[in-house]
Amino acid sequence: MRIDIVSIFPSYFDGLTLSLLGRAQDSGLLQLRTHDLRDWTHDRHRTVDDTPYGGGAGMVMKPEPWAQALDALTANAEQHPTIIFPSPAGEVFTQEKARELASTQHLIFGCGRYEGIDERVFDYASSLGSVRLMSLGDYVLNGGEVASMAMIEAIVRLIPGVVGNPDSLVEESHEDGLLEYPSYTKPSTWRDRPVPEVLLSGNHAAIAAWRREQQWERTRTRRPDLIDGAASDQ
Repeated sequence: MRIDIVSIFPSYFDGLTLSLLGRAQDSGLLQLRTHDLRDWTHDRHRTVDDTPYGGGAGMVMKPEPWAQALDALTANAEQHPTIIFPSPAGEVFTQEKARELASTQHLIFGCGRYEGIDERVFDYASSLGSVRLMSLGDYVLNGGEVASMAMIEAIVRLIPGVVGNPDSLVEESHEDGLLEYPSYTKPSTWRDRPVPEVLLSGNHAAIAAWRREQQWERTRTRRPDLIDGAASDQ
């Protein structure tokens, strides 16, 4: 997979060279590049924003630097990329969407700042690839960098070969609509708190049943909004 990230703060993404994502790049499973949007400006101040038409607070990111950046990143592409703009006005990013995007070959993340990006950029970008505005949830961040990092990590770890034990992906929260069951390790008793006896029993059927029960209980308690969807999937 190829991932290009456009931001006025490209150093935000230095951490993506660590751990599993770093190994994915070293092994050739992932090609990840960050780009400074200001490289596509042509004034001495490297200006990327201006005042909004119609008035209002804040500044809006100018369309031309974005258009030139997208032109450069899609030139000579073998197929149209998926271009993702993190936005609180976008569709909610989910584990299901992470799985969908993990099967694509080229993703471009455009990180907005200030009061957002000139709306015409999204229309122009749709002539270069598939455009998705995506939100992590119902709250507002200072820019798209943090959201892009979260989405990239969620997507890349689903690429075959990135996670060493693929079975660990199957039992995670949201993979079957429920939250993950609780996990324990040694010692069996820690500060007067014992591990549930069933996990020490060696009875794999009983352990599986207990874990499933814990998934339902956790989901009912913490995320009751997921219960209807999970029940319909069973």
